[in-house]
Amino acid sequence: MTIKVLLADDQALVRAGFRSLLARSRDITVVGEAQDGDEAVRLAVSTRPDVILMDIRMPGTDGITATRRIVTNPTTLGCRVIILTTFDTDEHVFAALRAGASGFLTKEVEPAELRRAVAAVAGGDALLSPGVTRRVIEQFAHRQDLTPSAGQRLSALTSRELETVKLVALGLSNNEIAERLVISPLTAKTHITRAIAKLDVRDRVQLVILAYESGLIRPGA
Repeated sequence: MTIKVLLADDQALVRAGFRSLLARSRDITVVGEAQDGDEAVRLAVSTRPDVILMDIRMPGTDGITATRRIVTNPTTLGCRVIILTTFDTDEHVFAALRAGASGFLTKEVEPAELRRAVAAVAGGDALLSPGVTRRVIEQFAHRQDLTPSAGQRLSALTSRELETVKLVALGLSNNEIAERLVISPLTAKTHITRAIAKLDVRDRVQLVILAYESGLIRPGA
């Protein structure tokens, strides 16, 4: 199965670079390029990509707004967005994840990592790199107000599921969670899947955000 990718970045050189990197994979094809958020939304509707590589800062409609429109549009519900960021200087990563992005990549990403990331997100996984994820979430989460309703939603979880969500929010991988809880990686994955379903969130990224918004995890924990 070929993975269809849409590139959204206001710099033509950046788009060309990503197109060239992705072209090295026989399983990935670039179906369109957008230079701003509005064009990204239009092309998402017309090309129905599996994955969108979305820059945050673009003229006109930015990547955050475009992401929100795409993931809430019934026509493009299957599209998953990876945010492109410079990481150290971009203060909008957390907002983009809250808008429905499935993860993030730096623009300095290695070719093999880019292709793996696209394949992972297309397959339904969230792009959360342990360690990097924790730094990003902690950097921006303290700027968000706690949401009482988020805490109420967590009451639907069992004690083991709640414990698992806490470890996910700390940036641990499934294997690390399994080791910490003395369970198998498959069982850890099952707990995470059930928590996602019970909390009615899109993916692992949204699970992490909910954990911070509810106060289950605090920045620096």
